[in-house]
Amino acid sequence: MAEKNVMDLLRLDGKTALVVGGSRGLGKSMALGLAQAGAITVLCSRKQEDCDKAAAEVAGQTGRQSLGMAADVTRESDVTQLFERVMQRLGRLDVLINSAGVNIRKPIEQFSLEEFRQVMDLNVQGTWLCCRAAAVVMKRQRSGSVINMGSALSSIGLAERSAYTASKAAVLNLTRTLALEWAPFNVRCNVICPGPFMTEMNVPLLKEPQRMEAITNALAFKRWGEMHEIRGAAVFLASDASSYVTGSALYVDGGWTVG
Repeated sequence: MAEKNVMDLLRLDGKTALVVGGSRGLGKSMALGLAQAGAITVLCSRKQEDCDKAAAEVAGQTGRQSLGMAADVTRESDVTQLFERVMQRLGRLDVLINSAGVNIRKPIEQFSLEEFRQVMDLNVQGTWLCCRAAAVVMKRQRSGSVINMGSALSSIGLAERSAYTASKAAVLNLTRTLALEWAPFNVRCNVICPGPFMTEMNVPLLKEPQRMEAITNALAFKRWGEMHEIRGAAVFLASDASSYVTGSALYVDGGWTVG
């Protein structure tokens, strides 16, 4: 058998990718990267207008088909309908990125139970529900790549992030477990663990320069990530270039976790 060119392995032509949380932030950036590599993309968030706007931007920049499909992934019925719509429109699902997430910052004694549940419902339950739905499709296909979004805080602590760090640690171990479950079906599951990027989630930190400086000083690169710097990791894990990679955590964190 002829050896494949690694650049060909990184191509996603003919593959269909669903990016949950794809209308903004890192999700949108990764969706753009997948489309640049040749994938048909479906961008999902709670509001249809946000999905449609982001999908139009991705299609306009890449010339690749991109669709918007709204769903609240904390709701079981919404997730079921989302995956049914993807299969009805496109016939298969090769890549799932679970990028929807929320962070609430405050000392634990100031957290309400409702706020804690809000973080866990989206970051953990939403990811779990989408993984469960993807398993049905991808195991039947006997192929697929699921990419969950953890965080540098999946493995290190940070004050006033009790709910977020707990949720992202849960995503890391969920990924490892699903990698074991799905390996016999040629379905892979990995997690990307980003460090600090200036997404909408992190904009509130601009009002707290001391915290910004403390995080920056903890990074080996001494700078925050730029949005395009998440795309290579997503394309790699989505593509056949990572065909022997499952259950792994890829840290795109500027060296935060090595200190």
